[in-house]
Amino acid sequence: MLTDRGWAALGASLALFVLWIALGEPELLSVGLLLAVATIVAFVFVRHSNPSVSVTRRLSPNLVHEGEQTVVEAALTNIGNRRVWNLTAEDEVAGLGSARFAAARLAPDETATATYQILCKPRGIYDVGPLRVSVTDPLRLADRSQLAGQNDRLIVYPLVEQLTGLPVLRGLDPSMYASQPEFSHRGGEDFYTLREYQTGDDLRRVHWPSTAKRDELMIRQLETPWQSRALVFFDSRGSSFDGTDAFEKAVSGAASVVRHLMASGFDADLWAGGAAISSAEPGSYARSMEALAGVQPSNGLDLRAAALRLQRGGRGGALVMVTGTPDSELLAVGQLLTKNFASTLLMSVAQLTSAAVAGFQRGGTLTMAIKPEESWAGAWLNVTKAPWPTVSAG
Repeated sequence: MLTDRGWAALGASLALFVLWIALGEPELLSVGLLLAVATIVAFVFVRHSNPSVSVTRRLSPNLVHEGEQTVVEAALTNIGNRRVWNLTAEDEVAGLGSARFAAARLAPDETATATYQILCKPRGIYDVGPLRVSVTDPLRLADRSQLAGQNDRLIVYPLVEQLTGLPVLRGLDPSMYASQPEFSHRGGEDFYTLREYQTGDDLRRVHWPSTAKRDELMIRQLETPWQSRALVFFDSRGSSFDGTDAFEKAVSGAASVVRHLMASGFDADLWAGGAAISSAEPGSYARSMEALAGVQPSNGLDLRAAALRLQRGGRGGALVMVTGTPDSELLAVGQLLTKNFASTLLMSVAQLTSAAVAGFQRGGTLTMAIKPEESWAGAWLNVTKAPWPTVSAG
């Protein structure tokens, strides 16, 4: 198709023809014919140009936190039998911008490489590509473009803060406290529950005494010590937040807690809507951060139903609830969940204090509230310095 320059040349040639008819000057006819012929030749040139190129792309890193940069390296290889001239490629990152680069010529089997940087902001899951490859004539009067290569995914994790301090958890012995997680050695047999065999389970974990007693295969499910477990419960209801800034601050708080607890040896599960992400499963950190990268305010979220599911599969330890302005519905969920957890913390992003906060505090929940422009780090340190009260199951 013609470029803007090509359409301008074609329009100018038509104008010169009109002037030639009106004035009879042969120079006008010559220039008009020259422009018309050049435009037609350019169109035919790109019409028969069908570049065969392969594209490889590498993102380093492809998992980043909001505000960080990633480097994209795109390589184009001419896999055709003819030399390609005036090659232009444009790589687009949906929502973040695009990069454009050119190669004057590309011989068969020759590779051209381009590198560019992306400022990863805001958080989210972005498609990179496919690459749009274009060829033009030397005068750039016409061009032809096509898509090449596959999409890549760029996951921008939420902004995280460096937190200091850990929750103090009461262990099974009421006289004992643990402020550092007790690590379980995966593959040991100190902590386990039993469940029915499922296809694909490791037969070496069959618990033969229980299998003989029940007459069906029973598998040892390894568990983490109670003192090193946590659940981060993110309330993503749009009605809980005063605005976008408050929601983003809450997402950042949830991500900061997940990273801090996991880095400190906790098995930190996450619920951010839908199914809970268990830290006992491989790749749980990446899955948790990806869930928080893509979470958006939602309406009609049934927190109570989610709490009942989490209660049935609860593993105890610390409960961290992250929200905007807490309300009676969240308070009811907190009262339901705290029965299974040794210590509970409420993190809220709000301009004003909610009446529901007093209800949380009466139930033994430690509370911390910040405004969207404030930091989580200081508030978290102040709370973890204080004794975490224990709520006994009733």
